[in-house]
Amino acid sequence: MIYYTIYLLLIVFVSIFLKKKELFLNYSGDDHQSFSNVGNIPLTGGIFLVLPIVFFYSNNLFLVPFLIATFLIGFFSDRKILVSAKIRFFFQIFLIILFVIIFDLKILSSRIDLFDIMLSNKFFAYFFSSFCLLILINGSNFIDGLNGLLISYSLIVIYKLGNLGLINDQIIFDQYFYLILSLFVVLLLLNISNILMMGDSGAYLIGFFLGFVIINSHVSNVGVSPYFYISLIWYPCFENLFSILRKLSRKFSPLSPDSKHLHQLVFFFIKKKLGLSIIFSNNLSSAIIIFFNFLIIHICSLNPSSTVFQLKLIICSVIFYISGYFLLKRFYKLNFIVKK
Repeated sequence: MIYYTIYLLLIVFVSIFLKKKELFLNYSGDDHQSFSNVGNIPLTGGIFLVLPIVFFYSNNLFLVPFLIATFLIGFFSDRKILVSAKIRFFFQIFLIILFVIIFDLKILSSRIDLFDIMLSNKFFAYFFSSFCLLILINGSNFIDGLNGLLISYSLIVIYKLGNLGLINDQIIFDQYFYLILSLFVVLLLLNISNILMMGDSGAYLIGFFLGFVIINSHVSNVGVSPYFYISLIWYPCFENLFSILRKLSRKFSPLSPDSKHLHQLVFFFIKKKLGLSIIFSNNLSSAIIIFFNFLIIHICSLNPSSTVFQLKLIICSVIFYISGYFLLKRFYKLNFIVKK
């Protein structure tokens, strides 16, 4: 425990040093960055995250290479070595499919008879699990556009699973559970203070780790509705799916970045209405989104075994998202595009 405390303190001091020395900086001036951040912040969150995560699973010789590989895809993206989104996505697909097959990760039941028949086919089950992981990993990267949004969301999900007793030693050892939470808290505080950012390396790794925990928890707790787990991670997944459909409808590449995600529209609304600085608008926007998602996660945890309850909650969440999105988009068009 003393060594881990020292490591957490090192994260703080090294992060402050790197920012002061302007190393591992993030800002490239792309349009999708300029909404919520105009400063150079070190992209080191993934580096600080991968070391303890790999240590915690060092006894699992099959899992560790996948954790490192997921981190490296994002790291090379952060360093502008792996620039092409198509190539990154290809590497992700290859890695995730291989991971799902080796670990035999399959969604056991959807509680829909026809779909369960399809899931009984091994190849379809592998495809579906791979699809879900890819959506979560890239959705995690999408919502990382505001300070603290991804980290706090993941922190809430993991804590809630542990609090409900849905994480066993095969997923996270008891002695490591609160160590992981404390690591997330430290990274969260540094992130909202604009001292470090998670970057693609951190976002991909968190999404991969969260997916690993979610699927294994589902397999280990057959009495819990599969839609409970969807309720837990609905936001990053729906953000990704909605973004893909939105871009395709406008004949844009789904892999190209833009500044029309929900969290970016919330940021613009807050900054325009309240006239706050970028950092305060950023953090407040993140806090608002996290508050509503915390309510959803808390409500879904009240009845984890009920599929009907979870489906109603998911539908309400999606309707609320879509309604809020188009209202905010209309505000954006009236106050930004027209004036431009």
